[in-house]
Amino acid sequence: MYRKEFFVFDGEKPVPVVIRNYQEKDFQDLIRIQQESFPPPFPAELWWNEDQLKNHVTLFPEGALCIEVNGDIAGSMTGLLVDYDPDHPEHTWEEITDNGYIRNHEANGDTLYVVDIGVRPSYRKLGLGKWLMFSMYDVVVNLRLKRLLGGGRMPGYHRHADSMSPEQYIDTVIKGELRDPVITFLLHCGRTPVRVVADYLEDEESCNYGTLMEWKNPFSN
Repeated sequence: MYRKEFFVFDGEKPVPVVIRNYQEKDFQDLIRIQQESFPPPFPAELWWNEDQLKNHVTLFPEGALCIEVNGDIAGSMTGLLVDYDPDHPEHTWEEITDNGYIRNHEANGDTLYVVDIGVRPSYRKLGLGKWLMFSMYDVVVNLRLKRLLGGGRMPGYHRHADSMSPEQYIDTVIKGELRDPVITFLLHCGRTPVRVVADYLEDEESCNYGTLMEWKNPFSN
């Protein structure tokens, strides 16, 4: 199982944190993280429920991570293993994650697919999301997988949908001419865009688009 202890910084002040696998005793904290991280107009029915969380810790506990700050759970990240075909990348979040229940987890899959990542707003200045992402890269390397992959929301796109295509929007974000709260964060984490997918997720702010973004295992052939 995974456990990592280190310090992050609140300004110049070191703050102790722990990244570990989440467990059943953490479920209520994890649901609260979802509620705080994804407020309306994000659909409330897409927040975690206990049945989904039970599957996460049972089917693929290695991909169920949380981060504690001074003993309080401040964020979480969840993944499953899939067999990914780069020649046929089109899919929806619901299809590839089994609507968050991950019953389609492939124990011998070659790709760790990100189901979700969220950090409580009051803790976001500490950079916890990036540390969760880096820790999931550890899992990719440890399990000798080819890549980490996931679809990023594009919550800034609705402001520009009348003037540019989603692909143009992503290109503009990559050039640094626009900043998107999710896509820019993923770029900071070392993820690279693969393609834009229509109807990826029911998400008004993203106009239902998502951008597949990957991190390739540098130790994988």
